[in-house]
Amino acid sequence: MARVVLVTGVSSPLAARVAQALSERPGVRRVIGADSAPPSGELPGIEYRHVDLHDGSLDRIVTDSGADLVLHLGLDTMKGADREDDLLGTMRVLGAAQRSDSVRRLVVRSSATWEADDTAVVERDTRSLQRRRPDLSVAVLKFANLIGPSVDTPLTRYMDYRVVPTVMGRDPRVQFLHEDDGVEALTLTALSDQTGFFDVSGADTVPLSHCLRRIGGQRVPVPARGLKVLRGVAKHGRIGYASASAARTVDTGLHAARLDPTPLCTALDWSPTYSSIEAFESYAHSRGGVDRGGAPRSGGRGAGLRPVHVIALARATLGR
Repeated sequence: MARVVLVTGVSSPLAARVAQALSERPGVRRVIGADSAPPSGELPGIEYRHVDLHDGSLDRIVTDSGADLVLHLGLDTMKGADREDDLLGTMRVLGAAQRSDSVRRLVVRSSATWEADDTAVVERDTRSLQRRRPDLSVAVLKFANLIGPSVDTPLTRYMDYRVVPTVMGRDPRVQFLHEDDGVEALTLTALSDQTGFFDVSGADTVPLSHCLRRIGGQRVPVPARGLKVLRGVAKHGRIGYASASAARTVDTGLHAARLDPTPLCTALDWSPTYSSIEAFESYAHSRGGVDRGGAPRSGGRGAGLRPVHVIALARATLGR
């Protein structure tokens, strides 16, 4: 029987690409893309449906579409860092899948940038769904920090400023997942019968200091309390990564536990094309980075710290 697929989060480049890839697969008859905002460009062959987190629209879309395969890839949260919406969106999708008579396969994208408590909630509720619907095939993919030319997240915006405050005495090693590998992992998982919880990442890690040198960012080591001061003075969106929610996402992404992609690679007989360092290099190249002689390349970069922020950080560093 030809499959009907529902993909949430199609306003993000990742979900839009997954929806497009699935629409081109043999045996897929129809693909519906749902989100609280429309895609930024044309998606041939994809039917867009508007969904609101705070009403019953998602249930109606699942029921009316007759979808047997659902991929939950987010709901307009690519640029934002709203953990409440992340969790609420996931709970809405789990509930809609449980109540549906047509859904037989569910794939949920999780993230290493989520806090441990949030990840535990999703895992707990997913396991509860599996107990209530043993006929439902469920896979959850936990992504490392997604990166690539089209990716815009709190972490990429943090790294892309000219002057980047870091915690004194720390140089975390970061795991990345290239967006191309993310699309492929989701597409292959969706069309497989593999179930369970899987990590998706490059096999290696990259020091944050290397990332900042590569794209020309200047580190400003400050005490941890200095970053709290920065968040206090960075008002009205002057520094995008300094809001409480974005800072929490950046911190979690930098200090996430090492992910192990081996179980998923074994299950799918697949492996990521990009290592973490190669994925970051792809991003750096798209942003300009620095040339081999160390000179900054041209490219769009954030304005970064302003004099008032530097003064506040200096006071925090000196304990005044």
